[in-house]
Amino acid sequence: MPQSIPATLIPGDGIGPEIVDATVAVLAALGAPFQWDTQVAGLDGVKTAGDPLPPKTIDSIKRTRLALKGPLETPSGGGYRSSNVRLREQFKLYANLRPARTLIPGGRFDNIDLVVVRENLEGLYIGHEHYIQIDDDPHAVAMATGINTRQGSRRLLEFAFEHAVATGRKKVTIVHKANIMKALTGIFLETGLELYERKYQGRFALDTVIIDACAMKLVLDPWQFDVLVTTNLFGDILSDLVAGLVGGLGMTPGANIGADAAIFEAVHGSAPDIAGKGLANPIALMLAAAMMLEHCHLPHMAARLRTAIEQTLNVDKARTGDLGGHTSTAEFTRALIKRIADG
Repeated sequence: MPQSIPATLIPGDGIGPEIVDATVAVLAALGAPFQWDTQVAGLDGVKTAGDPLPPKTIDSIKRTRLALKGPLETPSGGGYRSSNVRLREQFKLYANLRPARTLIPGGRFDNIDLVVVRENLEGLYIGHEHYIQIDDDPHAVAMATGINTRQGSRRLLEFAFEHAVATGRKKVTIVHKANIMKALTGIFLETGLELYERKYQGRFALDTVIIDACAMKLVLDPWQFDVLVTTNLFGDILSDLVAGLVGGLGMTPGANIGADAAIFEAVHGSAPDIAGKGLANPIALMLAAAMMLEHCHLPHMAARLRTAIEQTLNVDKARTGDLGGHTSTAEFTRALIKRIADG
């Protein structure tokens, strides 16, 4: 039995508690040695602690340096800042890793196996925004400043290149808009080309593509790509596009990784409209848990979990409504735990 691993657990909002409970039960069935410290964030944090990211939650992650997180509610327009963005900033989680792999064969796109590596702390997402008043309109002009640094670009590109080498990937594509945003995304492209030439040449093929062409190519022929690495805003858009190739956000996990902490999550929203109805698909969070197991040097458990998920979907045909089935969250979880026990 592996040594006990302390980890922070954030159930989140909406369907979060349902999919977190399901994932924790599956990890227990695997014998995963996580010792959970449950904390609140998002809307649940506001309701119970008056803060969307309470100090106790931050302190817990500082201690464990590891977290599994359900979706958090963020109000559009006004309200509080995204707790997800604040967590990334607080723990300098500079790399967002989003794999997308076909689990149910026979769809519009088959045999997809892609990874999007997104820069997580820079670009337009830093939120340096303001309005300028003209006459009686306080919102007459909206301005935003994007910042990319050489150091931040190199750190993320190095992470992506190392991930490609470690996982046996054949090609990495740098996605940019350096033809127009020559400085903001040019620095990212330039840094990537220099890093590859200096350190990684021959270990995998390197390609570059402009963001709009990349979006088109992903829809026409996604199999030409392997690992996509890009800046914050482009990565946010592309990772959702890639999720659409494999059945949607209910099938795609995410990892936010930094030097001192790693937070694993389902990247979909909190879906308050279906909360408590047993309709939620827990697969994205379960796949995030598989990434967490790998991060904790438990690859055999991660492989068992992924295999059991595929068998539950394709052999047992247990599928939630978003996948065309009629299985509830609890029924899917029970079928998956039985697969793990039988395996």
